[in-house]
Amino acid sequence: MPIAAGRIVRRKRVLTRLVATLITAPFIALLGSFALHEALLSVGRTAHAVTEVEIAGRRVDIWKPAGVLPTEGYPVILFSPGFASCGRQSVALTEGLSHAGYLVLAPDHRDAACGPSREGRHFEKLSSVWSQKPFLRPESWSDATYRDRRDDLEAILDAVLKQKSFQGIRVDPNRVGLAGHSLGGYTVLGLAGAWPSWKDARVKAVLALSPYCTPYIRKGTLGGLGVPVMYQGGTLDIGVTPFVRRRGGAYDQTSSPKYYIEFGGASHLAWTNLSKSYQPVILDYALAFFDRYLKGAEDPLVRLLDRPWPKYVSDIRYSMN
Repeated sequence: MPIAAGRIVRRKRVLTRLVATLITAPFIALLGSFALHEALLSVGRTAHAVTEVEIAGRRVDIWKPAGVLPTEGYPVILFSPGFASCGRQSVALTEGLSHAGYLVLAPDHRDAACGPSREGRHFEKLSSVWSQKPFLRPESWSDATYRDRRDDLEAILDAVLKQKSFQGIRVDPNRVGLAGHSLGGYTVLGLAGAWPSWKDARVKAVLALSPYCTPYIRKGTLGGLGVPVMYQGGTLDIGVTPFVRRRGGAYDQTSSPKYYIEFGGASHLAWTNLSKSYQPVILDYALAFFDRYLKGAEDPLVRLLDRPWPKYVSDIRYSMN
């Protein structure tokens, strides 16, 4: 075969492979997206019955408080789920808080890919795979990044506190707490003042569960929160927890009172329905924290901070001053 003819054949082969790659790559990406969405759906699935309501045009899961009605009304906790997850992603926590006398509400944010109402809308859900800003480029984040999540919580809180009762439940506007996991942790820290333009003075305590907080670390804004914060992390949560616990990280930068609880062997999904092992101890510390700062009960938190620590707890740091 002449040299020129050989070159033409090789070029045709290369072109054929390139065309094949261009054709198959989108399908591979599509399959990967579906696989990711199936994983996200499994995070939100639960055998527990959960009540759904619409508040300010948002789909919200609600857990009504148990126990005797306090004179001033029940305290309120808003839960913000992780990236592309839904409000019912951490039922052991949200349900447990309600059993202890808290009205708990958790929205499906715009990026939610799970939940019964969305499981059949595959192509629409694909858009939620992509973050508004790259998680590996926290310096590119600003108070405009995921502001829709902030708007969701603000609209829900406005509606719940508009009158003295919500759906027949008397609420106390002076006892409002926030909890959030992963990107939900980013959301609730923002409302506590990590993004000053988001700050809501009604918020009295924040529980940040493996929170994505590197944008705030870069901006140096965690020192001005002015409300009690409890961080929870895990030794196998390698993508987030190191930024919370390391020297100069989120915990160090946060103003007091502040707490850091670390669970040995816990990964990033330890706070979701997918993990059963850590649910009791996660709830114990969450309840003790909110009971201290929303109900004024000190003893449970003090007891949990003392050694010997409960099973799974590998590290505790705190500053109450």
